[in-house]
Amino acid sequence: MATSKKDIEKNLDGFTKRRFEDGKTTEDWDWGDQLFNGDETYKCPTYVHKTPPCQGSCPSGEDIRGWLNIVRGIEQPTGDMDWKEYAFRRSTAANPFPSTMGRVCPAPCQDGCNRNEVEDFVGINAVEQFIGDNALEAGLSFTAASTETGKKVAIIGGGPAGLSAAYQLRLMGHSATIFDNHSELGGMMRYGIPGYRMPRDVLDGEIGRIINMGVDVKTETSIGTDITMEQLEKDFDAVLFALGAQSGRGLPIDGFDEAENCISGVAFLEAFNDGRLKAVSGRVVVVGGGDTSIDVASVARRLGHIKNGNESDRPEYVVLGHTAHDVMDVASKEGADVTLISRQPLENMNAAQHELDDATREGVDIQGAVTPISVIRDESGRATALRVAKLDYSSGKPEVVEGSEYDIEADLIVSAIGQSGSFDGMDGVANDRGLIDTDKHFQIPNKPGFFACGDIVRPHLLTTVIGQGSITAETIDHYFKNEDLRKRPKVDVHHFDLMEKLEETGKSPEDFTATDDERAIDAGLRGTDSDAYAVHNFEDRATHEIVTNDELFLGHFDKEARHLRTETVPDSEEVLGHFQERMDGLSEEDTVAEAKRCMSCGMCFECDNCVIYCPQDAVHRTPKGDTTMGRYVYTDYDRCIGCHICADVCPTGYIKMGLGDH
Repeated sequence: MATSKKDIEKNLDGFTKRRFEDGKTTEDWDWGDQLFNGDETYKCPTYVHKTPPCQGSCPSGEDIRGWLNIVRGIEQPTGDMDWKEYAFRRSTAANPFPSTMGRVCPAPCQDGCNRNEVEDFVGINAVEQFIGDNALEAGLSFTAASTETGKKVAIIGGGPAGLSAAYQLRLMGHSATIFDNHSELGGMMRYGIPGYRMPRDVLDGEIGRIINMGVDVKTETSIGTDITMEQLEKDFDAVLFALGAQSGRGLPIDGFDEAENCISGVAFLEAFNDGRLKAVSGRVVVVGGGDTSIDVASVARRLGHIKNGNESDRPEYVVLGHTAHDVMDVASKEGADVTLISRQPLENMNAAQHELDDATREGVDIQGAVTPISVIRDESGRATALRVAKLDYSSGKPEVVEGSEYDIEADLIVSAIGQSGSFDGMDGVANDRGLIDTDKHFQIPNKPGFFACGDIVRPHLLTTVIGQGSITAETIDHYFKNEDLRKRPKVDVHHFDLMEKLEETGKSPEDFTATDDERAIDAGLRGTDSDAYAVHNFEDRATHEIVTNDELFLGHFDKEARHLRTETVPDSEEVLGHFQERMDGLSEEDTVAEAKRCMSCGMCFECDNCVIYCPQDAVHRTPKGDTTMGRYVYTDYDRCIGCHICADVCPTGYIKMGLGDH
């Protein structure tokens, strides 16, 4: 393959970019020269592992490609474990709530899916729900580390962030005790999400698995009342604040704070989910635009109202804890008129589009690009309407349209515009926004041994706070070991690890031992292309790079419609009293078929294109006794001429013409 510098420079441009660009139908170079004189290139293929965009978009950092490849049958379990449990173990390495997240996660992973460039994203949530539901049905459990470290962590808050941290800490062998001021654990998963979206038997099952790892639980326990911060510091080696943002923010407009029938969305949903709130008023106005506001509006439509109810049955009294609804006769209820307004235009609202569509079907009137101006009150001080104005975004920022004000009549106004924390008994940790400041490792500055994660740091998605719980557990582990905190990787998610896979399958490289003979050492370090103590022809860039769609050979993939879950969404005439679960999971057959739509971006999925199309017979399957995930093919460099056809036909972007670069 010897070439002159002039020849290399002449051909360099043709061999440093993809020869067959997606969508390009003509080429301006000569096929014969390029293919049959391909031995003039100095580059040969190597196998480069990158992170797929689904994982890069997942705030909890799941190895999504990994468990999809397990479901589809590409990556095989070892021993007697079946693929369903193997997929469950891979999924829950990062996130212990697959059933929960498969139902309620807004799925940023699906937005980032490269399959969108073919026809439609892979239904990641649907496959995750199947994995989680099967695990619950099979009674799969978690096991804590076999060795206890003796270190104890107090976790204030038993929501998704605190439970995620407790799970990871137990895997490391640290003791975890959760303190929560509610009667049951779950936080916003239990008290913020309605049961028809998040069935309580599913939630209880996934929480129970974590508690059964040996997590101590102190419910109905308030810090500062039942136990002091001083006592926690004395009894525990670290304290983690994961108390969530339990206080909803009111509307910053005239009249809201003064009217007793103006309440927060957080308080509304908690009163409903703990069984106290069973009816609303006739006309409900919700202000928000995110998932919480959608839940409030949908719950209000389901609850309905009793036209001639007692004064004490007004929903605001129940929400504020002054009274409680007795069991109410659904037959005597009427549907509530529910309006949801958002400052964002409809197309830019934060709520997932399917949630907006479902709410509209259920009879919620959704108005976008509208801002609240003031609360209109009667002589007794009660709110009777919300005055709003239209917004114009034509200048790039929202501007009130002059003369566009109008009133929306209301018996109950619910603000779902944001949240903050409640810090009774926890002096000195809150910032001026009612949250907690941390560094990037979720340590509280200038307070060694104190950590915080979840909504109390920055209110966000359930999957986000679950990921934060995992990272914080790592930070606490480093703290206990007096280790310097390493820089978080650029792509900070759970990755496929070839060395771990080789160890799991009994194919670890042999140990390398250098001798005192300098010539033997030199030969050993340089002549490794056939030695069994080195991993050959594999480069791992997963912690630094996400594979993009233009690196893939999209022409390999046939168009195939997504296998959709069915949803039982009531219409406006059926919604009253409809509290059954809306989401029906996929069958096993459809789950496997949906997983097969995954393009395995950044990792070989054994399509054999490179073996079939290599004109020099230089690419071969790894011998059966040595093959495993990530080690399916290899290149014989004595035969390779550098034509890079293998890279061109690789669907996943796994093969790169990089060997030989300087």
